[in-house]
This record gives sequence, C-alpha cells and structure tokens, in this order.
Amino acid sequence: MPEPIALYVHWPFCAAKCPYCDFNSHVRERVDAARFGAALRRELAFEAARLEAEGQGGRPLASIFFGGGTPSLMPPQVVADIIADATRLFPPLPDIEITLEANPTSVEVSRLAEIRAAGVNRASLGVQALDDTALGFLGRKHDAGQAIAALEAARGLFPRLSFDLIYARPGQAVAEWRAELRRALALAADHLSLYQLTIEPGTRFATEYARGAFALPEGEEAAALYFATGEEAARFGLLPYEVSNYAKPGAESRHNLAYWRYGDYLGIGAGAHQRLTLREGLVAARRHRGPEEWLARVEAAGHAITATEILSPTDRAREALLMGLRLSEGVDPARLQARSGLSLAEAVDPAMLAACLDEDYLTWTPEGRLAATWEGRLRLDALLPALLR
Repeated sequence: MPEPIALYVHWPFCAAKCPYCDFNSHVRERVDAARFGAALRRELAFEAARLEAEGQGGRPLASIFFGGGTPSLMPPQVVADIIADATRLFPPLPDIEITLEANPTSVEVSRLAEIRAAGVNRASLGVQALDDTALGFLGRKHDAGQAIAALEAARGLFPRLSFDLIYARPGQAVAEWRAELRRALALAADHLSLYQLTIEPGTRFATEYARGAFALPEGEEAAALYFATGEEAARFGLLPYEVSNYAKPGAESRHNLAYWRYGDYLGIGAGAHQRLTLREGLVAARRHRGPEEWLARVEAAGHAITATEILSPTDRAREALLMGLRLSEGVDPARLQARSGLSLAEAVDPAMLAACLDEDYLTWTPEGRLAATWEGRLRLDALLPALLR
C-alpha cells in the first residue's frame, strides 16, 4: 500500500487576535464562509488532480486537521463538505483521524454537536489556562468556568479529545502550575498539549516584553516548570511522546505524528505549507498568506501556491532530524536515509553527536533510534544548529 498522506485545512479567521499568537490568523468583521469553503474544496481538488497525474491517485488518507485561526467558526456544513470531498478524492483509512480546533466560548461550544455530525471525531480545545487572571493576560475570550463546561460538553460528543495549556507565564510558581495542571488532568480525556510561553516576533507580547512590561521564567525556573509538567502528566498516565505533547499510549495525535515522522502531507488554505513526494523529488510548497489574495488566486487558477522548492538531500535530512528529535521515540536512521538519501553519519556532525551522547542530551534507544533525553529536549533549540551539517 502506498504511504498514507495527511491533510491540513487552514481557516485563517479569528474573533480576536491573541497577543502571543504568530499564526496566520486575521480578524474580519464579515467572512463569506461559503465562498472561502468553496475555495478550500477547489484547492483540494487541484492537489488531488495533480497526484492523479503523478500516478498517486490512490494514496490513502490517514488524517484531516482543521486548524487556524479558529476553524470552529466555520459553518459545520462547510466542514462536512470538505470532509466529504477529501474522503472521496483519497481513500480514507478505516480509523481516519479528523481533528478540529475550537475555543471554549459559548458560541463555538454551541456548534460542537453539529461539528461532530459533520464527521469530526477528535476535538482540540484552546483552553490555555484554568485561571481567570492568566486567561485575561493571554487575551482569551473565555473564563475558566466556560473552559470546564466546554471540556465536559466535548468529552460527551467526541471519541477523542485534546486541549492546550500555556505555562511558564509571568510569576508562575511550580506549585501553582502543579495545582492547575492537576485540575486539567482530572478533566482530560487522553491527550494534552502543554506549551511553554514563548515570545514570538511581530506579536503584541513581543512589543510589551521588549519594553519590560513583564518577564518570563527562565533558566532553572523554566526547567523546573518543564520537569513538573512531565511528572504531573505521568501521574495520570499521559506520557510525553513529543516535547510539548502528552498522551495515553495509543492516543497520540496521528496527524501531528505525520509531520514529526516526516511523512507527506497536503496543506490547503491561506498560508498553508505542504511536503509531497512527486516525480521530481520531495517538493515543499507554500500558499499565499493573505486570505483575500489567497481567495482571488484560487478562484482564478485553482490554487494559491506562491513558492515551490525541490528539497535537496541535505534539506530533507535536516528537516527530518529537526522534526524527529522532538519525538520521544526519536529518529529511525533507516527511515531518515529512505526519506533523505543521506545516512545519519552524513547528516550530523560526528564530533557534536559524540558530545551530545557523552553529555546525555541524546541517547540511542533499544530500538536503535537516536532520541533526545529529558535534558536534551530542554536544549534542542541550541543543540540542533550545531548538530546538523
């Protein structure tokens, strides 16, 4: 059977822009949802026709992920139509995972039953905190009570449920985070995404942070919060299968694993990226970021791809290692070579690899994979540029 592909669908609109967010999201007073939905379906049809022409029309579909932006603002019928097209154009695996991101506001929660009926079988809720002061700081439009109500509603509707929390907030103590996380874990189904707050260029937080409006935990403080995160999650049976993602065994996000294991994926919608193996090699593509310009280009040409690149063996090896070392399972040298054309020895600096192994930042797993340790995951951003050739 051909290797399955994953499909990412980007809905670029939000009710408000969060101060920490650097995603391709936009606030608009009005959105012609039917028109944007039709354009997403047209871009999907374009990609399906291209794969058909490549002799890859029968590639199975492993997952669909509706991200954004805020895709729960999409009309459920638009969601249903995209799922119907995707599963008609690509034969779905029997256990296809279909995820949609939502916020815990009353408007979005009221749509969850319709979204489930549209075919979504996994919800991912942007809770971000269970503390009202923290939610205000993060610019969220819900309070902790709404978040808990949304989780309870979603848990009754979806076979699988995940939600996000942001930690390492200004002044956050380890004991406070442990208590908040325990409350969250008691509500969790099988998956949590736990992100350390980072300052991204171009965001409102970047401006405020630069002028000293607030400070974030750093160094040993940040490390203590990270280790506490893993300890608390493990008490509830959720293991860290990726740097920021924790799941019960078997409940990992299959869609995100496609990225981290460096599989092929389609990305449709404004600003979406994709990686596809075509005749000429592994081709990276990205689409126009501006929603209105993206829409105009799709309506005129069937797609809004603005740049493509055939990735070199070195590029492929670097990307595979950058993604794969985030996983607890690590990087399989045989798959790395199959996807990139380079052996592990050709892809990394041998002296740096030896040093990382000696310092216990990297390790060889019993299965023969190269993986980061707990200490190594804390330092990945610093280690990788030196490790990769």
